[in-house]
Amino acid sequence: MTTPDPAPPRKNRLLRFAPVAVILAALGAMYAAGLQDIFNLDWLAAQRGTLRALIADHYALSLISFALIYVLAVATAFPAASMLTISGGFLFGWLVGGSVVVISATCGASLLFLAARTSFGAGLRAIAGPRVNRLAEAFENNAFSTLIVLRLAPVFPFFAMNIAPALFRVPLSTYVPATLIGIAPGTFAFAYLGSGIDSVLASAADAGQSVQISDLVTPELTIAFGALALVAAIPPVIRKLYPKRTPKA
Repeated sequence: MTTPDPAPPRKNRLLRFAPVAVILAALGAMYAAGLQDIFNLDWLAAQRGTLRALIADHYALSLISFALIYVLAVATAFPAASMLTISGGFLFGWLVGGSVVVISATCGASLLFLAARTSFGAGLRAIAGPRVNRLAEAFENNAFSTLIVLRLAPVFPFFAMNIAPALFRVPLSTYVPATLIGIAPGTFAFAYLGSGIDSVLASAADAGQSVQISDLVTPELTIAFGALALVAAIPPVIRKLYPKRTPKA
């Protein structure tokens, strides 16, 4: 009895890159559909009445549709996370909108994380060399706290933090809860911000003026994010300064 020949290495490589190919195709389709011109506060200001009427008539369907759009936007790294979070707070309230965003963003980030790990993780680590490998080892030793700190502090782009842990052998069981916890404070802050911008959007629509997200984000909000990151960084710093010692027999 003969055994079947193993799959050619080239075919295996192509299959490995399939998840990223699907994501890139979806991202290209979103740009081709002109969604980059829709996901902005000007569009929200112009359509706020129509959207709220639609939600009033079809609340559950609207909430599910919003969640799926958010998952797709995050999974494809489409630059609309802040806008969608503010929209969620505006359309559904800060609690419901923020909760849906936290769950949807975590799902989308996890999909992108898995695609990056499948397609690029091992190869990029091999190319990066020993210096990055040492960084990877340090990351793995305290991945949960590191992820939470980096999620809380908006130092790196959101999509970059969705991909980077895939290069450091972070398990999905660590990535998901750390992402969920780490993005929650900022998400609810932006959702709360969105829940109170009705008068701003109405004034902008009446005056024909453009509204930017940067106009809504105050220095106090930025300082609050920094303070949250510092608080989250305290436990790993303490563990590093005062490591547990095995008692002598």
